[in-house]
Amino acid sequence: MEVSPAVLWIAAGLLMMLLEMAVPGVFLLWLGLAALGTGIVVHLLGAVFWVDVLVFALLAAGSIALALRLRGPKRASQLNTPTSGLVGREALALDFHGRTGRVRVGDSEWNARLAHGTPAPAPHDLLRVVGVEGTTLVVGP
Repeated sequence: MEVSPAVLWIAAGLLMMLLEMAVPGVFLLWLGLAALGTGIVVHLLGAVFWVDVLVFALLAAGSIALALRLRGPKRASQLNTPTSGLVGREALALDFHGRTGRVRVGDSEWNARLAHGTPAPAPHDLLRVVGVEGTTLVVGP
């Protein structure tokens, strides 16, 4: 019993899409769609093997490009890091000596540095976090 190349491409595509459900990563889905498309082209045109591989490569590149476009721009600032979400929050001045000191943001204390042009705060003055440099908050008025 001989199996048509089109059936093999379609089976491979369906298998990749099933594996995507078992091991999610939104990667096999696009290759599975490319394999399904290749199976349809092979069924309709009955091309030779190297053309099948070329069609799959083109469809895979196109589907991955579409996936990247649908995903949108990277949002590195929204990563789950200890400093995410601090910029713009209020900070309570605790103790400052010159341009450096300590502030309280929420229930945590942080090392802080005053932004350029910010006068030295008195204890319990409210400041605003305008930046983060490593583990030091940059605060301003």
